[in-house]
Amino acid sequence: MTHPATVGAAALLVGAALAAWPVATTAQPRTVTAIANYTGPDRQKVLEEGARKEGALLIYTTGTQIQPLIERFRQKYPFVRAELARAPSIDVASKVLEEYSAGVHLADAFELAAHGLMVPRDQGVLQPFTSPEAANYEPTAIEPRRHWISVREGYTGIGYNTQKISPAEAPKTYQDLLDPKWKGKMAISSLSVTAANWVGTMIVTPALGLDFVRKLGTQQIRPYRVTARAVANLMISGEVALSPTTYLSHVEASRAAGAPLAWNAPGPVPVTDTSVAVAAKAPHPHAAMLFVDFLLSKEAQLMYRDLGYFSSRTDMAGDAPKLQKLVLENRPTYIQDYEQWTRLVQDIFVRGQGAR
Repeated sequence: MTHPATVGAAALLVGAALAAWPVATTAQPRTVTAIANYTGPDRQKVLEEGARKEGALLIYTTGTQIQPLIERFRQKYPFVRAELARAPSIDVASKVLEEYSAGVHLADAFELAAHGLMVPRDQGVLQPFTSPEAANYEPTAIEPRRHWISVREGYTGIGYNTQKISPAEAPKTYQDLLDPKWKGKMAISSLSVTAANWVGTMIVTPALGLDFVRKLGTQQIRPYRVTARAVANLMISGEVALSPTTYLSHVEASRAAGAPLAWNAPGPVPVTDTSVAVAAKAPHPHAAMLFVDFLLSKEAQLMYRDLGYFSSRTDMAGDAPKLQKLVLENRPTYIQDYEQWTRLVQDIFVRGQGAR
């Protein structure tokens, strides 16, 4: 009969041997960088388990457009307490830079205009990430170093009141805007991004350039210090007949409500996009990546479409018209270019004409 002590000793030896035997396991990502770029087959499981432990998510964003998507995200992941901090894009950028300078790390993710993400990116506040949803997007929608991906887009072109201008008569190209019959009949939103990117598009288009922009400045275009949406409303009321800084999404939404508006793409059109990004020191990185994947999903993109925005997902063919899209924010010199284009807006279209 074997003594119990001998059996116990043997069990301990077997246990030790098993413990020493290499076991095939998948290393779990632990840093924000590792979590944001994890591509293992158990990725979804890893993100959900990590998010359950984190239990929270803080998103820095603008406006209230995202609210329906947040509600859907909460339904999908009820164990994540998703909260929003809202402010204009530039203010969000300033806020997060101040926080990081003070060693305070609150933000997990961003849903923000690309121009508002540039300075945080350059200051090391954003974490490059990998999402399986990225394969479904046009290359121009993805920031070259993977700091963000566009989740909703707007396109600036020529909007006009169809009760004042017939579709046959309406200008269809940038060059058409120089026709003397449009002198004094056009208006633009002279606010920062819309106007600067409009001028920038003409500057970088080979057939146009700075000389063309200066010629356009002689057309007595009225600058309004209001949003492009507000200028579209002025077209609906009849105060403005034509505006070359009109967003297609505004026209479509207004036409659906019976407004007499139409829109033409005059050539390359600047894309105003809102993108999703991850904070470099996100306190809840698993939840942040669940949020990134959700906003990039087809489900969320269809929700954005219902809100009047367009998507650059390649499997949503027919969602947006075929346009020659120009993503100016992808230019490596965009910040310097933007400053120059803003000055040109003021020098050519605002000063001497009296901004309203």
